[in-house]
Amino acid sequence: MLARLFLVLRSFIFYIGFYSGTVFISTFLIILFPVIPPKGRQIFTGIWCSFVLGWLQICCGVKYIVYGLENLPKTPAIILANHQSNWEAILFYKLVFPLSPILKKELIKIPFWGWAMRLLKPIAIDRSKPREAGRSLILQGVDRLQNGNSVLVFPEGSRSNYGIVKRFSRGGAKLAITAKTCIIPIAHNAGFCWPAHLFIKRPGVITVVVGEKMEPGERDANELTTDVECWISKKVAELS
Repeated sequence: MLARLFLVLRSFIFYIGFYSGTVFISTFLIILFPVIPPKGRQIFTGIWCSFVLGWLQICCGVKYIVYGLENLPKTPAIILANHQSNWEAILFYKLVFPLSPILKKELIKIPFWGWAMRLLKPIAIDRSKPREAGRSLILQGVDRLQNGNSVLVFPEGSRSNYGIVKRFSRGGAKLAITAKTCIIPIAHNAGFCWPAHLFIKRPGVITVVVGEKMEPGERDANELTTDVECWISKKVAELS
């Protein structure tokens, strides 16, 4: 009982700093938006990510290690990863620069964080309209890639519980084929320390594995999606 209360207290302290830092940095970015170039906005995002990851380690004892850093793209690519928490999105903004994530349209309406996120050229889609969302992903995704941004896709659509990988959607593979761009698969076990939909953060070491790039080649969207899903599922099983 005492151990759980200690975890709750540590998590509470983390969130105080997390929200305070988010409001401060987001406000600063919004105010300076007219005079900050796109690369500068991404730098601000990286500062926020480093703050959150460092504060999480101090408050909750959550560390991380990344394998396969040499596989990170040096030119615009499509990042496909499993989705267990908010943690991995924060890390990827630090690892891949510049980056445009695919996210739900509602998220950019969140005060401060969402307003600042809108300035970073995300690909905001309406999931209640699947066909429209699919077209928007391709159109905006190709635009972001052509303008020098990598694109982050969580093909499971929503967060999964620790150790579980849900069926992948084909949107990321379709974008890779249309844009003739490679896919970088990434697997992790962040859900153990930062469980989806839970307040408590558990101490531990999150392991992230960056895979070698996958070129579309002659594969169609189904085949490419299956290959990426199999690789990520296998790695997640090993990490779990």
